Amino acid sequence: KPLRKIAQSFKELAAAAGDDSRVEVAPFSHACSLVSPLFGCLGIAFKFAEMDYVAKVHDLADASKSIVTLQALLDHDIEMNSIRKAGSHSRNLLRVKRGLDMVRVLFEQILVSEGNSLRDPASKAYAQVFAPHHGWAIRTAVAAGMYALPTKAQLLKKLNEDENSAKTHMRDYVVASEPVILYINRLFLSRELGIDW
Repeated sequence: KPLRKIAQSFKELAAAAGDDSRVEVAPFSHACSLVSPLFGCLGIAFKFAEMDYVAKVHDLADASKSIVTLQALLDHDIEMNSIRKAGSHSRNLLRVKRGLDMVRVLFEQILVSEGNSLRDPASKAYAQVFAPHHGWAIRTAVAAGMYALPTKAQLLKKLNEDENSAKTHMRDYVVASEPVILYINRLFLSRELGIDW
């Protein structure tokens, strides 16, 4: 039951992020890895996101072997003057955060939407989180892929959930992921790095 594991691991991260204590890279990257299958369940529209997200979570997991906290990860890249370089841990952290945010908005939209279609929730989540950072070609490919999304029922079946349990876990993730996402934003903004690159 991936949704339950995701919700539980983000509750633990939220506890660490909420009191501004140190969020460690290892549990963060592990929790993020649990989200990866969700992108796969959404089909071709989010294939690019899945490949990109999985690679960047893998990089953060590797980084956790030598860097303990997310703060230290950013500070290490600042020291190396590599913050904005392609492949830097900080850049990857920002991209992973966007993936988490996209799933958060998707779940919010699923929870308030009627019917069996995921097109509207997925389109809104993409438009809000990813579209501002994507060029025309990717936005066009995603728009075309939206027609191949699974239905809500198919998604729940893939995730081995019924509607009630899925709603509970989605709500839990929405609530728990928000302080984690805000925490990462604060890490970047407090170092005057910005979050829109």
